[in-house]
Amino acid sequence: MPRVLIIGSLEGELGQAARLAQARGASVVQAAGVTTALSRLRQEGADVVLCEVVHDIGWLFRAMHAERIQCPLIACGLEAEAPAVLRALREGARDFLPLPPDADLIAAMLQAAAGEADAEHAMVAQDPAMIAVLGRVDQVARAEASVLISGESGTGKELVARRIHAKSRRAAGPFVALNCAALPESLLESELFGHEKGAFSGAVAQRKGKFEQAAHGTLLLDEIGEMDLRLQAKLLRAIQEREIDRLGGKHPVRVDVRILAATNRDLMAEVRAGRFREDLYFRLDVVRLRLPPLRERRGDILPLAQVFAARFAGVNGLPLRPFSAQAASALQVYNWPGNVREMENAMHRAVLMADGPEIGLDAIDLASPDLARGQTVRPSSENRPATQKATPFASDGIAALVGRSMEEVERDLILGTLAHCLGNRTRAAEVLGISIRALRNKLQDYRAIGLPVTAAPGYAAMGQ
Repeated sequence: MPRVLIIGSLEGELGQAARLAQARGASVVQAAGVTTALSRLRQEGADVVLCEVVHDIGWLFRAMHAERIQCPLIACGLEAEAPAVLRALREGARDFLPLPPDADLIAAMLQAAAGEADAEHAMVAQDPAMIAVLGRVDQVARAEASVLISGESGTGKELVARRIHAKSRRAAGPFVALNCAALPESLLESELFGHEKGAFSGAVAQRKGKFEQAAHGTLLLDEIGEMDLRLQAKLLRAIQEREIDRLGGKHPVRVDVRILAATNRDLMAEVRAGRFREDLYFRLDVVRLRLPPLRERRGDILPLAQVFAARFAGVNGLPLRPFSAQAASALQVYNWPGNVREMENAMHRAVLMADGPEIGLDAIDLASPDLARGQTVRPSSENRPATQKATPFASDGIAALVGRSMEEVERDLILGTLAHCLGNRTRAAEVLGISIRALRNKLQDYRAIGLPVTAAPGYAAMGQ
C-alpha cells in the first residue's frame, strides 16, 4: 500500500484527505510542519507527501533535493489560496490537490505518485496463460526466495510484485519499490543504501535508504537491468551478507528484507554482453516469473477493456456504455505493443470520445504501428480495414522525411513522443523502446542547444 506523509493539521479538510487516502488502502502518517516532515522522510521515507500551502513548501523541496530524497510533493489548499498554490508549484510541488478533497482525485494522485494501478483492474485474469502465471505467483509468495519478474513494459510487473508481498508472510511489513532506471547512479546509491550526516554536500542528517525502509517487508528493484555495474557489486554484497553500508558510514547495518526484481530486458543476454553481473543474476533468479504480453493473453483483452471503461466512466461522470461489435473486434485483433498500460490510456480516450449509447469504432484510437505483426487499427472513418498491412513509409509520409538527416528525424520523434506523454519520461522511453538513461542523455543534449523539452509538472525543478 502507498505510504502517504501529510503535513498540516488533520482537523479540517486535510484530515478528510487523510481519511480518503486511508480508505484507498494508503498508510498515512502526519507531521505538524516541514522540519518534522523532513525528519520522518529521512528515517521512514514515503511514496507521496501532501503539504498544506501555508507551510514552506519551497524550503522542504530544496531540502529534499539537497539530501537526495526522491518523493513526489503535492500542495494542498483551497481554491481561494491561488497565489500560494502558484508559488508552491513554482517552488517544486509536482501537483495541486484542491480542498475539500475529491475521492476520485485522491485515488488518481495516489496511483500516479506511487506508480500503482488498482489491483482490481490489473489483476483481471480469464485467459489460461495469465491464470497459470497467477497460480505460480501465489505458490511462491509464501517463500522467502528472491523472485525475478520479467516481461515487456506495461505488463504489470509491479502489480505482481505487490501481489507476492500481500500473500507473503511479510504482508504486515512495508512494500517499497524503487525504479532503478529513473535515477542517475549517484542518486540511486543514496536511495538504496541511505547516507550518514556529512556524506556529501547537503547531507545534513542521517537518512535511511530503501533497504532499511523495507525492513521486515519486501523491496522491489524495478528495471534492475539499468543498474550500473559498480552499484550491482554493492547490491550483490547486500543480498549475500544481509547488510548494507550507508554512504559515509563506518559500520555495516543489518537488514531483513525480501528482494523482488523486475526487468523488461533479457538479463542473461545482458550478462553475456558484460552489462550485468552473472553472480547477481543468479542471486536474483531463484524463482523466475515471466508475464505474458497482452497479445499472448487475448482472453483478457475485452474483460480488461470493460473494467477500464467502467473505471474512467465513473471518474469522468459519464454513463457506462458497452462496446459496439466493431469496436470489440478492433480491440481483439490489435496486438497491443504497449500492453495493459497502452490499453488503459486507449480506454480513457475512448470513454471521453464516445458519442451515443455505445463506444463505437470511431472512439477507438489505435493508430500506433503493431510491431508484432505489422498491422494497425484505424477508425472506420478513415475507410481502412482493421488488419490493413502497414508499410514502413506511407506515401503521404515519405515526403516529410526526404532530405532530412537521421539525427533530425530522431530528435523530432523523441521530442514529439515526450510531448505526447505529457513530459512523462518513463512512458516516453517505453514508447520509443529505449532506456530512460538513453532518453535522459538525449534530452540533455537537446537542452544544451536551446531546444524546449516538455517536462511533467515539477519534473524540471527536480533537476532530472
